[in-house]
Amino acid sequence: MILLLSIPVILIALSFHESAHGWMAERLGDKTARWNGRITMNPVRHFDPIGMLSMLFLGIGWAKPVPINPRNFENPKKGMAITGLAGPVSNLILGFGGMLVLRIAEEAFAAIGPVSQEVYFLMTLVATFFSLFATINVSLAVFNLIPVPPFDGSRIFYFLLPDRLYFSVMRYERVIMMIVILAALSGLLSVPLSWASGKILQLFDFIIGLVPFL
Repeated sequence: MILLLSIPVILIALSFHESAHGWMAERLGDKTARWNGRITMNPVRHFDPIGMLSMLFLGIGWAKPVPINPRNFENPKKGMAITGLAGPVSNLILGFGGMLVLRIAEEAFAAIGPVSQEVYFLMTLVATFFSLFATINVSLAVFNLIPVPPFDGSRIFYFLLPDRLYFSVMRYERVIMMIVILAALSGLLSVPLSWASGKILQLFDFIIGLVPFL
């Protein structure tokens, strides 16, 4: 059940993530993503089969990168940093929304009282879906904030670096990328990434708990 429910969640998370990159790039003056039909929630436009399977079974994955032309930005380095940040932020917003809907559903289910087995099963499906929705979106955001290529965090990290250091690091971009990907696939990053994701989910839960009627 969890595997089946994860499929639509992943498709939504990845589509929203990539569309956010394109949408922000368009706001900053680059319409490349719009011209390529990538600012859309249609998962077919963003689907990468290997990335999808990797995320489904390994917990890390990707979609087809949205094409962005930094030469269309007034400040290319800053523009790439902002468009890079848009993806993870969009997933954090979805993650918070998932937590909020889950809390509302739990309160509603508790108020209903005893129900039939069939209704209980449907209630469990709803709760599981939104729990996965929150967890997967937050995990995707955290994973993409790793400050090395090809992740979104690298664009933010490079914006903060002086140009001299930026070009020095870029010489080793492929080596750094391979090391991080191998570390992720081997599970070495699982503990810190899970810890960070858990802390964000706890923060969301705390904030939602401040709402009087929840």
